[in-house]
Amino acid sequence: MDSNQPSRPPSTPSVGDPPSAGDPPHAGHDREPLLAPLMAVTAVSGLIDAISYLGLGHVFTANMTGNVVVIAFAVAGAPGFSVLGSLVSLAAFLTGAVIAGRLANVMRARDPSSWLRRILGAEAVLLAASTVVAFTTDQAVHALIALTALAMGLRNATVRKLAVPDVTTTVLTLTLTGLASDSTWAKGTNPRVGRRLASVVAMLAGALAGAVLVLHTGLGWALLLSTAGTTAAVVMTRRSSRG
Repeated sequence: MDSNQPSRPPSTPSVGDPPSAGDPPHAGHDREPLLAPLMAVTAVSGLIDAISYLGLGHVFTANMTGNVVVIAFAVAGAPGFSVLGSLVSLAAFLTGAVIAGRLANVMRARDPSSWLRRILGAEAVLLAASTVVAFTTDQAVHALIALTALAMGLRNATVRKLAVPDVTTTVLTLTLTGLASDSTWAKGTNPRVGRRLASVVAMLAGALAGAVLVLHTGLGWALLLSTAGTTAAVVMTRRSSRG
């Protein structure tokens, strides 16, 4: 090669690129079978944030952006916000994400449905534990924050590793940005518009259900529904792997 010829920078693979030799065994494989369980747990995310914000002292345990902002509000002296609660949530969420990152080194050699099923099974166990705590005592706010945030960190990091386009399950900012920036009004083609809209509707429905249950029945029933939703997603992943 001519030494005077400028070198080309290495390209950065995108989600849709074919797998290379260094990619995990399932990189680039079809993720369509994962969509149904991921939409189910997107609704659970709405439930969890309704539970945590309305019932656990204005903190978030699925949406960490909200916690960073809440900490700033609390430091500034705004009433009704807890630095401690938000820090507990952040710490538990990050712990779950670290665990998921370590597990990914083992799980990524498995079928994606099997990988997701195991992680969602762990999430269901954590949410079931939080349900028991909520029905048992009303003096364990920080324990509930930690349990639900740990579950969300575990799942969020796993979904990130699985890299299903336009499905994050816990945040909608990029999804809504894509809907707008790729719309026909922006002269775009809006790929995957169906799953983008489904994600928005799922989280809205989950948050609405969570708010109604927290305000009218209590935390326990809302957490029970979130446990049921995640358990249903586990069943969906089993069916998708069989299909």
